[in-house]
Amino acid sequence: MDQLANRLARPVGESERKRARLHLLDWLACVAGARKSAMWGTGGLLRLGTGGAALVGNMLEMDDVHRTALLHPGPVIWPAVLDQPLDSMEQALDAGVRGYEAMIAVGAALDAHHYAHWHPTATTGGVGAAAAVASVWGLDAERTGWAMANAASVAGGLWHLRHTDALTKQWHVYHAVATGVDAAFAAMNGISGPGAILEGEQGLFAAMTRAPRLLGGSTEGWAIHEVSLKPWAACRHAHPAIDAAMTLRAEGNLTPPFRLQTYADAIRFCDRSQPCTPAEARFSLQHAVAVVADGRSAAPADFEEEAIAALAPLRHEVSVTHDPAITARYPGHFGARLNGLELVDTLGDPERPMTRSQLLAKVHTLFAWSGLSRDEADRIACITLDSDDVQAVDTWIMDRTT
Repeated sequence: MDQLANRLARPVGESERKRARLHLLDWLACVAGARKSAMWGTGGLLRLGTGGAALVGNMLEMDDVHRTALLHPGPVIWPAVLDQPLDSMEQALDAGVRGYEAMIAVGAALDAHHYAHWHPTATTGGVGAAAAVASVWGLDAERTGWAMANAASVAGGLWHLRHTDALTKQWHVYHAVATGVDAAFAAMNGISGPGAILEGEQGLFAAMTRAPRLLGGSTEGWAIHEVSLKPWAACRHAHPAIDAAMTLRAEGNLTPPFRLQTYADAIRFCDRSQPCTPAEARFSLQHAVAVVADGRSAAPADFEEEAIAALAPLRHEVSVTHDPAITARYPGHFGARLNGLELVDTLGDPERPMTRSQLLAKVHTLFAWSGLSRDEADRIACITLDSDDVQAVDTWIMDRTT
């Protein structure tokens, strides 16, 4: 952790801050879109305050994602940062960049064995949240390392949640935020941590991996530039299929039967021909293709009960098979081949980034889905992308989650 803590001490540049603004707005839109979820009416968010937004930021599966680390940093990092007293937007953005860096660095070192059993957003999230909060509070490299090490010492989060329709995935995110925040405050007050918690004899790598890699990132740049944004309301593993289907539809060539070939993890997570709930539909390759074939936009409504029932005939037209060549490029590239059309990179990836107008369209869609006005969406976008009023962001979250 010492090496990582020293890397985080570098100054953050304007390029990284500009990128961080995009990811902050993306997360705020995801929080807005989750207002229609059943969790919103439980009263839990009121008791949890700003940090309670961590419970809903990934509800619609539209949160940002780092491909090689196979994790979602935004839903963890931003609530951890915004739950602290902040003096400026710059302070918040710098903390966000450092939190992304720490979370991705550890996640990129994990292997396929880890991903088969553990939820990487949960296992690495505490480390990222600790780094972000340590940045807000100006902790030195030693104490930042303590905070990250102690968060890593209690890492967890089993993938068994995928076999149920429970809200455990959302709880994982909240738990990672709370753990990282607590670890940073403990370090600030002198609670030291084991520097070799990752690579040590009884450390995280020994317990959770078989072939760990080197920590991700470098001293040259910041990993936030490597993070993908998600334009569609489905699991990231379904996005290559959606993208290919939309390309074929635009060409007038999207006709049944639909033969989808993709990588092994996409099939492992999303081969679901008969989804029964919105959560299952968001993890269904067959439903993803059917949505586009029906002329829909893969927005949140397209994964709800009405669409699930209406699209059953089209789902039956979709066959899903594994392609070893596509798997060989994964996770560096999430790809798919649909009816002969192959896409290596998906809209939202660094190689094919969403434009500002495409991100704003996502913001408008999610605000409208939750019953919030276009004017409110534009106001939050303007504040986040172009102003230094971080208090306005925090106030909006409190107003909309309580």
